[in-house]
Amino acid sequence: MSSGQQKKRVSVSVAWREARELVWQHRHRLLLGLALMLIGRVAGLVLPATSKFLIDNVVGQGQTELLTPLALAAGAATLVQAVTAFALSQILGVAAQRAITDMRKRVQARVMHLPVTYFDSTQTGVLVSRIMTDAEGIRNLVGSGLVQLVGGFVSAALGIAVLFYLNWQLTVVTVVVLAVFGGGMARAFRTLRPLFRERGRINAEVTGRLTEALGGIRVVKSYTAEKREEIVFAKGAHRLLRNVAKSMTGVSATTAGSTVIVGVIGMVMLVMGGREVVNGSMTLGDLVMYIFFIGLVSAPLISMASIGTQITEAFAGLDRIREVMSTATEVDEDARRESIGTIRGDVRFDDVWFEYVTGQPVLKGVSFHAPPGTTTALVGSSGSGKSTLISLVVAFNRPKAGRILVDGQDIDRIRLLDYRSQTASVLQESFLFDGTIAENVGYARPGASRAEIEEACRIAHCDEFIQRFPNGYETIVGERGVRLSGGQRQRVSIARAILASPRILILDEATSSLDSESEQMIQDGLRQLRVGRTTFVIAHRLSTIRSADQILVLEAGEMVERGTHDELLAIDGRYRHLYDRQYKIETDRFINPGEDFTPEPDGTQRRVPARA
Repeated sequence: MSSGQQKKRVSVSVAWREARELVWQHRHRLLLGLALMLIGRVAGLVLPATSKFLIDNVVGQGQTELLTPLALAAGAATLVQAVTAFALSQILGVAAQRAITDMRKRVQARVMHLPVTYFDSTQTGVLVSRIMTDAEGIRNLVGSGLVQLVGGFVSAALGIAVLFYLNWQLTVVTVVVLAVFGGGMARAFRTLRPLFRERGRINAEVTGRLTEALGGIRVVKSYTAEKREEIVFAKGAHRLLRNVAKSMTGVSATTAGSTVIVGVIGMVMLVMGGREVVNGSMTLGDLVMYIFFIGLVSAPLISMASIGTQITEAFAGLDRIREVMSTATEVDEDARRESIGTIRGDVRFDDVWFEYVTGQPVLKGVSFHAPPGTTTALVGSSGSGKSTLISLVVAFNRPKAGRILVDGQDIDRIRLLDYRSQTASVLQESFLFDGTIAENVGYARPGASRAEIEEACRIAHCDEFIQRFPNGYETIVGERGVRLSGGQRQRVSIARAILASPRILILDEATSSLDSESEQMIQDGLRQLRVGRTTFVIAHRLSTIRSADQILVLEAGEMVERGTHDELLAIDGRYRHLYDRQYKIETDRFINPGEDFTPEPDGTQRRVPARA
């Protein structure tokens, strides 16, 4: 057996288990729906059954007194069918929507607790598809689909029993034909299931790329890449089209096959049934009733083919959902870790190594100590490992070797939720939600009062531009804060961190989007924020980290220098080289404003004569 086959078999068993759990969870509504379905199906047998008595007794023998009872029976049966059909749609419709909502909540909760490394390797659109689209498919398991499938089997069984009663020889031939049809359907479902699974994967990929393109629309337009994105989407859409065409061909073949089977049964019935009537083995009423019941047996079988296809698609969706649900979350990992309580913020790196790609270390044996309440600045050229070190501090990644200690405890042994609830970050790319300014600042601490939010904004100097907006703190910032300038977004992010009042603070280029005047104001707020908190700062503008308690100089993943601003200048090493370069550039900018400066690969800048 190939590994691919083995994987598929395991996937099928997992999907079946998930389906059983769903059915069991909603068993009460499903059983009630099944009961209503059976009542409706039994009531549906009344009308065709009256045809025998109408033809043989009323027409054939002149028993007109049976007309009223037959009419009342048919009317009552029709009323019962209408009532049960309405009740069925209400009960199972609500059950299906509740199940879909519960499934979406479960998957979303699972996704939100997955480690950051999972998000780094998975498109956002793929996860959105798992939560919204795949969950939609289970309506056919816990809604009317499964009940209709079971009801179809029951109706067919009842119909066949009546057919055996009317003429067993004719029915034996009919059952053989139906058995052949059933085998064909089973084979068709096995063929269709991989197609539906592949469709979900393709749809998720196309959705993921589309989400990225729309989210980065400014980049797309800046590089006039609209046509390129159009081509990428068209290729994905055509891949989806080919898959849909294949699955539609399979579904159509199944439906066409069911139609052929009905035709074959009709041919057998006409030939054999006609002879039985001529020979006197069946009355004309028996034959008409037999024809009606053949219809009652055939109709569920045709609908079962369609419903079976939908349920097959639901199983494919459950497969994809199970992949997400089976991925270990940070909550799962926290279950075997210890609670840390309130931390002091003592952080120590002990010979820490880290790599994203095996054999290519990004950090190499980094060791340092950040005492509580101190500020540690990280300096180095692009790619030196500064952001990676920060991601290790907030436990977005785990070291491959060495230890990270927080208050003397290994970070691998403490609960992440407890730890991260006492950290806050202000990143270079400030992310804001599509809501009000007050909501974005208050995101850091649910339940914070309006006065506390406004105080945080005052410290971050947000109130200066907020007061100019007509709606003030209720101003909608747009998706990712697009309605605010870069500097305004960054100040709102700083206010959010101030409101969080963390024990460990991360500032990753927190003032990169600010002009010199705004930066000076923000530095005042950041100095207040840093008091009593362990702070890690990444800053290319070295003038902003002079007051740091220690500065770590990183190059190619190694810590080459460590000390205060004055100590590192006295060493006359890499930090002094970076500082002198930057100081000279800033001085030249002031003295020679008619010149431009071009970034070099090592992070320094080269003077270029300004264009006329």
